[in-house]
Amino acid sequence: MVISHRFRNAVILAIDIFLAALSVPISLALRLGVDGVQQRFDLTVLATGIFIGIAAVSVFFSRHGRIAWRWVSVDDAILLARTAVFINLVFLAVLFLTTRLDGFPRSFIGINILCLSGLFIGSRLVFRLWHERQPGFAKGAPKGQRLNVLLVGVTDEAEAFIRKMSRSSNAPYHVSGLINADKERPVGSRIRGVKVLGGSEEIAKIVRRLRSQGEHIGHLILSDPALKGEPVKKLLELTEEEGIRLSRLPEMSQLQLADSNRIAVQPINVEDLLSRPQARLDRKAMAALLTSKRVLVTGAGGSIGSELVRQIAAFTPSQLTLVDASEFNLFEIDGEMARTFPGIERNARLVNVRDRQALFDMFEREKPEIVFHAAALKHVPLLESQPAEAVLTNVMGTRNVADACIAHHIQMMVMVSTDKAVQPVSVMGASKRIAETYCQTQDIRGREQGGTRFVTVRFGNVLGSAGSVVPLFQRQLEQGGPLTVTDPRMTRYFMTIREAVELVLQASTMRDTALEEGGGIVVLDMGEPVNILDMARQMIRLAGLQPGKDVEITFTGLRPGERLYEILFQHQEALINSSHEAIMLARPRVPDEAFVGKMLDSLIEAASASDHERTRELLERILPDFATRADRLEDQEASSAFPMREDPSA
Repeated sequence: MVISHRFRNAVILAIDIFLAALSVPISLALRLGVDGVQQRFDLTVLATGIFIGIAAVSVFFSRHGRIAWRWVSVDDAILLARTAVFINLVFLAVLFLTTRLDGFPRSFIGINILCLSGLFIGSRLVFRLWHERQPGFAKGAPKGQRLNVLLVGVTDEAEAFIRKMSRSSNAPYHVSGLINADKERPVGSRIRGVKVLGGSEEIAKIVRRLRSQGEHIGHLILSDPALKGEPVKKLLELTEEEGIRLSRLPEMSQLQLADSNRIAVQPINVEDLLSRPQARLDRKAMAALLTSKRVLVTGAGGSIGSELVRQIAAFTPSQLTLVDASEFNLFEIDGEMARTFPGIERNARLVNVRDRQALFDMFEREKPEIVFHAAALKHVPLLESQPAEAVLTNVMGTRNVADACIAHHIQMMVMVSTDKAVQPVSVMGASKRIAETYCQTQDIRGREQGGTRFVTVRFGNVLGSAGSVVPLFQRQLEQGGPLTVTDPRMTRYFMTIREAVELVLQASTMRDTALEEGGGIVVLDMGEPVNILDMARQMIRLAGLQPGKDVEITFTGLRPGERLYEILFQHQEALINSSHEAIMLARPRVPDEAFVGKMLDSLIEAASASDHERTRELLERILPDFATRADRLEDQEASSAFPMREDPSA
């Protein structure tokens, strides 16, 4: 039966007026005793009548009907208590003006504030408790119809999840206990009736004990959003041994909004396994750099470029120009910005960085102050047979953007580079190294002459980017396998896109001496390299399957331009610690600007003529450490900073 809002509000108003009327004789009885109330019956009736009138008006305008009794909260309790205080203060003023409080106990006000607050709040609390524990709800529903789970982490998310599961007979989960990940809660303490059973190191013992008691645990659910990285890896191994699933609770906002029977725990993803502690970020410096500035991003529709756009927009630039050669990608990121940041002036420009004149014309129209250059061709094997295409976008395109920045007196250009530019074994890496060199020469000149500053940021693979191994493995898993790994010894550095872009913005704000001298390269700390075979096995386990049994892993051998190990620094580069713990600086030797300009002219001339063979020859001549025979394993191992594993299949 549907009850109208007006009728519901009228009922609540009547209940609150009745409670206010009831509070007067109770308060007087507490002050004067029952005999005293009987002796002053006329005073009690008069006081109650005046109090009811004041309470009726006050409750009506306080909108108590808007408070949902089923979900009365602390904030609601404060509002109800404030209403009780207001009613008593008005009542005190009215009595003082009419009777000068003659014969009326002044302590009544303090007593009634407590009494009326208790009646207002208590009535709603009793209804909430009744609603949550009434027959047919979770407390009385048979456990066998629900999946028994353990929550890892005594957090607000855990409390919200338990509360949701206790309110419906259709709830899919029964919380058998809590695992204290941070040990702040003692064993035996309870959250909404659910006991803390022990620490994370005792999970196996707890699962077996519950199993012996006839309570089979089907899921281990992470309820601590900060629990990532190595602890999650250990939990994944433990759950595989015990034959249970590992999942994660959705975000708090989803928990609060969803019905209990619609809350879907989320599978652990590879980012949970590889994530590291959050790096310290100087957001004030970022805001000072970007707020109210005109910012331009090339490659704005790509994986890195689009995340740059999102994070830059959060600092409210005065204008944001999105540049991309892909119509679809540009349309997508422009539409997203229109929805999420409608107040920011933006322009979407379909421009290819190869088109020098179009770039210069656009810079003249948009007049950016800061430029982030993320446009690049990045697919290593694809570019091996087409070196001219790599040079035209990655080298000529970068020079076009850099020259446009200089010509239009741009404050700063930030170039997004890659670890594949270090001792490159691929055409893509070689093209990015030459682009780095050009930006270094212009940075030295710009800082000497007070012109445009160039910041080159180098980092490794980002999870989820176009061409990354993670989306490839996900597609292969969806098709039932096999997962293809190049070599059992292959390792890669990984970082989440969000984290990489945050550190790119952080690097843009740095004023370290080594950078101010010009020509430096910023290198993001990528952590420890990840073995790709181990990652493949972990992704299979995350899907609830077993490597080698449910899904096979096959080895394909190195593709053109691939290497076994990635390197963040060249041997001849001087490493310098920066002012930020997650960022390092490199000082490679920079050739003379005139020489760099001359070699770029020759290289771009060959690439423009689509002379792939000549382009490759020039790349080898310009970069002495460019190893074109990338399939020679011994060359890679000799240059690797990481030892080979003794047992790759372990």
